[in-house]
Amino acid sequence: MKLSEELERSLREFVAAGPVEVREAARRLAPLSALNWEIRGAADRPLLHLWSEHHNLTRRVLSISENSGDRLVLSVQRFGRTKPDRLEFVRQEFELSAKDLSREEFRDRLAQLLAQQFPDETLESLSVAPDLEHSFSGNYARGTLRRGSARWAVLGMPDSAAGSGTEQSLTFALLWLDRVRQSAQRGVVAGLRLILPHGTSRAVAHRLEALDPRLAIELYEHNPEWETLQRIDLPRAATLSSWLVPVRDAQALIAQAKPALEAVLAASLEATQMNPAPETREVFLRFRGLAIARWEEGHVYFGAGDPREELSPGTQPRLKKLFRDLELYRNALATDTQHPLYRAQPERWLESLVREEITRIDAALDSRFVYTQVFAASGGGSGVIDVLGVTRTGRLAVIELKADEHIHLPLQAAEYWLRVHRHHAQGDFARYGYFPGIELLPTPPLVYLVAPALRFHPSTDTLLRFLSPEIEVVRVGLAEDWRRGLRVAMRQ
Repeated sequence: MKLSEELERSLREFVAAGPVEVREAARRLAPLSALNWEIRGAADRPLLHLWSEHHNLTRRVLSISENSGDRLVLSVQRFGRTKPDRLEFVRQEFELSAKDLSREEFRDRLAQLLAQQFPDETLESLSVAPDLEHSFSGNYARGTLRRGSARWAVLGMPDSAAGSGTEQSLTFALLWLDRVRQSAQRGVVAGLRLILPHGTSRAVAHRLEALDPRLAIELYEHNPEWETLQRIDLPRAATLSSWLVPVRDAQALIAQAKPALEAVLAASLEATQMNPAPETREVFLRFRGLAIARWEEGHVYFGAGDPREELSPGTQPRLKKLFRDLELYRNALATDTQHPLYRAQPERWLESLVREEITRIDAALDSRFVYTQVFAASGGGSGVIDVLGVTRTGRLAVIELKADEHIHLPLQAAEYWLRVHRHHAQGDFARYGYFPGIELLPTPPLVYLVAPALRFHPSTDTLLRFLSPEIEVVRVGLAEDWRRGLRVAMRQ
């Protein structure tokens, strides 16, 4: 049988038997089902043409090196080269999902970009395979570049992961750098290169200011128009605007809403707090942290967690029922700990306890001054609650709260510290009415990471080691039954 005929028969059998992917020089190209193919030319030295919208490959086939049940290996020759290459058709146990294909296509494209950007360096590895043991998901491509005895850790993020994943990428990049350092047997690890989608690096550049200045970190954006990597000028990109909410604006809003919300409290519901949102001109009434009522432009709305039902004589019975349910289920002594009212918004519940008893976190903190949502547009969407306090000696204190394990807690605290530190240096806190009668020390703020002692993520210590020496961090671990009252089980 001539080579062209044997090749035709073998490929048809492979296609008919199930999903197959194509690899060249051990690099994945695409699933065979996504490619068109034809065999033409001389029967003893045929040409194999593979093509699709994203691929176009023609190779002269020299021989079939292997034809087993799960692998077809061809010895091929590229045009202009004399040394044979290896083209493989590998049987897959299952068809890759569209998401998996997108990740692998990004990895292959990133490998090409790295080769163009760093021609004098060798790409040793590049993977999108999840590694849950070390907290690596498949949303990022991670690898190493080597030049001589020096290596760079590389982490790249595809366009599809942009958004909240952009800021989170720095956490995973630092963990990957630490992993590369641990696994490097010879040579040195020069630093970290982080590659982000076009136009998304500003927030990450800002967070980099909170890291140890001795770290060598390079930030790049992928330019899709030119298919190049553009290095970001960190000092220029790091500027991130933020605005303090004037205390007088918050107080005026509460004064305006208070008569209407006090009418809601006719049932004498305990454990409630009024939280203004000056940006949206709203005031929320919270019961042990859970929003149960909202005042807006003279109207009052109620509901557990998302107050949308307007209060009226006809809806008053439903409001009273909500009060009864809150007293029964959102209670530290509640027997039904799986009830939605008990489990809802645990960080907000924890925040309400910290505001009431902040000296339980540290006896040095001044219980008169506890602020939340200090910055405009800081809605706490990340699930981490920012609290700002001060010690009795006048040192600012950043307090980050989390009721559950949260891998990004250290870097989110560092970002909040950056904002507080900058506004403190500009004298903004006194200007906007914070900490009246207190002379604030020029010392950089303290940082308290507060969570149940067993709920700190295992990577927390690793990430804290990357922070600037200026950032003094105290970890406060609470007892698991913190809803019954704050008890510190660990302080480091």
